[in-house]
Amino acid sequence: MRVKTLVMLLAALACAAPATATDKADVIKVVTDSYITAVHITRDAPAMRAGFHPDFRMLVLGADGKMSAVTLADWAGRLEQAAANPNAPKLPALKYEFTQVDIQGTAAVARVELWKDGVLTYTDYLSLYKFPDGWKIVGKIYFAHPRK
Repeated sequence: MRVKTLVMLLAALACAAPATATDKADVIKVVTDSYITAVHITRDAPAMRAGFHPDFRMLVLGADGKMSAVTLADWAGRLEQAAANPNAPKLPALKYEFTQVDIQGTAAVARVELWKDGVLTYTDYLSLYKFPDGWKIVGKIYFAHPRK
């Protein structure tokens, strides 16, 4: 086998390597630290940004069936405004559960259910890629459960 062919084969196998327990733990950690804690518990925009890729987009499906996109800058800016507002409403008690973490090579999807004050409020689907500096959240869609 020629050296160039062997190098290409080894590179392809490395990229297709199955996820490890460390990868799963790292995905859960970045989602927990930068999304669940920073967004929903502490309103900490710098901690949020640490785990999100700068090109992140959250796709939001409106009641009219139209979709819009929220950038990281927009979302983190809203978080900063809320954190700076002394009259901002108190954040509800939060419970969360990772119901699925699926990883293939350098791509991952985490499904997370969020309960606010004991009520299932959101089911989030977060997409991540693994970069040289670690896993980053690159996209999000969600379902807002009807309030009773």
